[in-house]
Amino acid sequence: MYDRISGVLDTPISEGTHFRMPWFQTPNIMDIRMRPRTISSVTGTKDLQMVNISLRVLSKPDVNVLSRIYRNLGTDFDERVLPSIGNEVLKAVVAQYQAEQLLTQRASVSAAVRSELTKRAAEFNILIDDVAITHLSFGTEFTKAVEAKQVAQQEAERMRFVVMKSDQERKAAVVRAEGESEAARLISDATRSAGSGLIELRRIEAAKDIAGQMSKSRNVVYLPGGGAGGGGNVLLGLNNT
Repeated sequence: MYDRISGVLDTPISEGTHFRMPWFQTPNIMDIRMRPRTISSVTGTKDLQMVNISLRVLSKPDVNVLSRIYRNLGTDFDERVLPSIGNEVLKAVVAQYQAEQLLTQRASVSAAVRSELTKRAAEFNILIDDVAITHLSFGTEFTKAVEAKQVAQQEAERMRFVVMKSDQERKAAVVRAEGESEAARLISDATRSAGSGLIELRRIEAAKDIAGQMSKSRNVVYLPGGGAGGGGNVLLGLNNT
């Protein structure tokens, strides 16, 4: 309440119905509800990358010192104070982080901004309830560099997989070769121990297989004999014609 004799009264008047002296007293209504405000700033990071950052701030005046706020700042106290101290705090905090950290440590950056902004706003009797980073963007060159880095990492991961696959295939080939070598050794040992009997058995099995395949042909009537087992013809089948 502004009084023409005493000036702004120290004790604020709460909401409701009150009496005032006409002409001598003039009420000044102040909104003490929590109000949102967006603060945007273009600043540099620790590694000298330019970043465009937007901050949403919920604030309200300290009800106990409304008279002091009105004397010093007026009813539009948030318009006078928050944009300037918000930019100041953003520039100071962002300069402590590298560009990559702003993306990976967003929660800690918001906490640091809130802590510093709360301290600065308290000097003007303004209470900060919540601070959140709503927008964060970098320059075109930095964005391209980040994309190129991601592509390089994915390519390196793919090449690592290819190398692992080649290594597994090499080990599999070694195992197959060792198995074939062991099988050949076992056959050689068996041949030496069994003499010519095993070779003759294999020859007979091969001859039976060949004869079975050729007997299915309509043009073959008999299979000539011979070889070490003696002469003679082995009758395979007759044509129906």
